Amino acid sequence: MPKLLQAFLKSPKVSIMVQENITSILLENRIFSPPENFVNQANLTKKEYDRLVLKAQTDFEGFWAELAEKNIFWFKRWEKVLEWNEPFAKWFTGGKTNVSYNCLDRHLKDRANKVALIWISENGEKRKLTYKELFNEVCKFSNVLLDLGTKELDRVVIYMPLIPETIIAMLACTRIGAIHSVVFGGFSIEALKDRINDAKAKLVITADGGYRRGQIVPLKANVDEALKKCPTVEKTIVVNRLQTKDQRPKTKDQEKVSSPWSIVPGPTYYWYHDLIKNISNKNKPKELDSEHPLFILYTSGTTGKPKGILHTTGGYLLWANVTMKWVFDIKDNDIFWCTADIGWITGHSYVVYGPLSCGSTVLIYEGAPNYPDWGRFWKIIDENKVSIFYTAPTAIRSFMKAGNEWVEKYNLSSLRLLGTVGEPINPEAWMWYYKNIGKEKCPVVDTWWQTETGGILISPIPGVTNTKPGSATFPLPGVFADVVDENGNQAPYNQSGLLVIKKPWPSMLRTIYGNDERYKQTYWSRGVACNALTKGSLYYLTGDGACKGTNNYFWLLGRVDDVIKVSGHLLSTMEVESSLVSHPAVAEAAVVGYPHEIKGEALCAFVVLKQSAISNQQSALNSQLKDHVAQQIGPVAKPDQIRFTDSLPKTRSGKIMRRLLRDIASGKKTVGDTTTLEDVSILEKLRVEEE
Repeated sequence: MPKLLQAFLKSPKVSIMVQENITSILLENRIFSPPENFVNQANLTKKEYDRLVLKAQTDFEGFWAELAEKNIFWFKRWEKVLEWNEPFAKWFTGGKTNVSYNCLDRHLKDRANKVALIWISENGEKRKLTYKELFNEVCKFSNVLLDLGTKELDRVVIYMPLIPETIIAMLACTRIGAIHSVVFGGFSIEALKDRINDAKAKLVITADGGYRRGQIVPLKANVDEALKKCPTVEKTIVVNRLQTKDQRPKTKDQEKVSSPWSIVPGPTYYWYHDLIKNISNKNKPKELDSEHPLFILYTSGTTGKPKGILHTTGGYLLWANVTMKWVFDIKDNDIFWCTADIGWITGHSYVVYGPLSCGSTVLIYEGAPNYPDWGRFWKIIDENKVSIFYTAPTAIRSFMKAGNEWVEKYNLSSLRLLGTVGEPINPEAWMWYYKNIGKEKCPVVDTWWQTETGGILISPIPGVTNTKPGSATFPLPGVFADVVDENGNQAPYNQSGLLVIKKPWPSMLRTIYGNDERYKQTYWSRGVACNALTKGSLYYLTGDGACKGTNNYFWLLGRVDDVIKVSGHLLSTMEVESSLVSHPAVAEAAVVGYPHEIKGEALCAFVVLKQSAISNQQSALNSQLKDHVAQQIGPVAKPDQIRFTDSLPKTRSGKIMRRLLRDIASGKKTVGDTTTLEDVSILEKLRVEEE
């Protein structure tokens, strides 16, 4: 068990957030009933919601059996709902199904000509694929994979831009029983190499390049370098994303030969368009066990070695499908847009498998949210009549900073539901989203989940749940979540503790690929000496701090490893960031710790001001913001340093790279890996300001 997690659990007060038994977040008393003009009775009414909650409590396995029977096509019905040999679970054992069949084949009778995918490129290209067209492309590529010798359980790494061929490749793998591992296209050569080798992949699928902010991302060139140290890879398929030969990254003799070509030393390379030419679009999906491995997705580990999270077929698909219906109230005429990259779990569950298994129309956009300007997202919503929009709080705060004028240029009346994902959203950002994007007529579903959980576990139900800005509200039916103290007992109300899940759920990770022991120690260890864990069943340790407030509303407080110990007090950086952003002058903030000879660690806040506040004297604002935090949380939470900046270092997916900020705050002359950074120049600006 990580030392920081142990410290979090064993601290007498857990963190300064419990001071006087209430936090600034829990002072949030605004509550919003479902908008009167929001019509949700298609998927989950209040009466049905209450029935399901009771069913899960009184007949746990019967609850899941009912959902599986209703929502998933099975070639063969399961024999047993759950085998729980803690902490290893098997769901719907004996059942046979196929993810590709559920996402494509079963829709062909009623939705063959319905648009499945709308793809928009950064430079204005647009493609649409109906369910029939997507089915044909997936069948063709499935045959390509089989012709190249790909077998069940072979690992296939996908390192691609956000284009339709990425989704086609994923679905083709699921169709034939290969295990895919999608690697985010912004990852470095080293990160790609590590993931390929850990998975022992035989095949890599990539593109000759991608586009980001008008620049070419050299994906294939990265693969070329990585594969020099990846002995298990035998073949590589390359999609021609770039428009002309002149734009393609030059590889020795590549332009002179037709597919396949060889780069020595290394595997054989094939052009995607050559392989699918004149190939059959008939492919029968494999009837796979419910527990057949579906994909490996790598997430960060505290040791620095990525964890290969393994998800399986039946249970994962069920929960992606059900949560798509419950949380997003998906209807047949919706245009659903989740802005996540497919390289992350959000892209897996709510760009690909959840929406397509529901027969939805999914929009995917290749580029950055502010290219060529800050109106790009709103323009896409306007032109494509997007009805459901799901994005990250970081993006929302960036839009706030850019100003409402970008929003006001476009007609957003097609929207009927908004969602947030990836991190806790502060109340001010929630309210801006609700008022300026949703026009106070769209419910906001603030969702909590993880790569490991496979799908959403805590969220409002639109049209059913009364929402509070900044709260993810309640666990979904069938999810038994709680907040525990250092003894594993339920934490008192309005006091922070550790978020745990008390019972298994179908989309839970099965293990860390190739390392069952690490899986047990990371997520289920008894080493925390929690009384409840030793008396009964294990709890799943989420690694997130949380508290339950009035009427059992859940408030997420960020990762436990974002807790900093200052003068003996454990502080949540999310709590301090939320306090800073609540000040009317602040658009965005990131708080990190740095070594301090007296306190052990001190707080440094990197603050982005709103346009209207930039002209104010920063020295005065510096004192105001420190006092503001002290008043809201307590003097011990007052940042030692506040550094004003035009922008924060972020990944291409919009997450703030706090690791780099910690390096800068600590005065390090060099920082760690910056290959996933969207704009490297931001670091130079921060260094100049520091000097």
